[in-house]
Amino acid sequence: MKIQILQHINACKQKGEKLLAVLLDPDKLSIEKLPETITQINQNKVNFIFVGGSTVFNGITDLFVKKIKQLTVIPIILFPGDFSQLTNHANAVLFLSLLSGRNPEYLVEQQIKSVGFLKKSSLEIIPTAYILIDGGVETSVQKISNTTPISQENTKEIVTTALAGQFMGKQLIYLEAGSGAAKPVDVKIIRLVAESISIPLIVGGGIRTKIQLQNAYKNGADLVVIGTAFEENYLFFDDF
Repeated sequence: MKIQILQHINACKQKGEKLLAVLLDPDKLSIEKLPETITQINQNKVNFIFVGGSTVFNGITDLFVKKIKQLTVIPIILFPGDFSQLTNHANAVLFLSLLSGRNPEYLVEQQIKSVGFLKKSSLEIIPTAYILIDGGVETSVQKISNTTPISQENTKEIVTTALAGQFMGKQLIYLEAGSGAAKPVDVKIIRLVAESISIPLIVGGGIRTKIQLQNAYKNGADLVVIGTAFEENYLFFDDF
């Protein structure tokens, strides 16, 4: 039976059940190290594996995802930096539109380039509003997309951008401080966005402690994504 990812996320939101994803970046993790990495993930309460990066070489994502599928039954969701990172071996793809920037390449051009592949694929396509929040350092997303993140001080713009995403018909809102961020998205921002929208909220970037993770959940995040913290320490979830 095919897993319906979005339906599951929505059902968990309705029940107040919080979800956890680990982001694996083929730029940073070699295929040879996947068995060890996935063993650690399988031992913890991880709901999804996100796969993606800003500058992944063409074809690597396909090999990467195929290997992951050999090692786990956890659903794999593509978090692509561009259309070349698509593979039909995952369960779903976040069909991202970078609403925090004004670069048409990442608002709509990459999406158009992906259509030829996606219309033939079996991937579940999940329209997602991607909002980059200033995490204190220049991130890969910022460099590649040539866009400026929204300041954490500008809560009004963040909230209205999230609402614009919902009004456009996006099914998820993703607040992202960026890979390796010095600070995560502030809990006040998470709370204000969560109170303003009616669709599930994803939060990622800069979350390095159990307290930060729990605070994101308490303030309205439905799904939290852990990347760098797990890359640097496979025992990150041991105390959870």
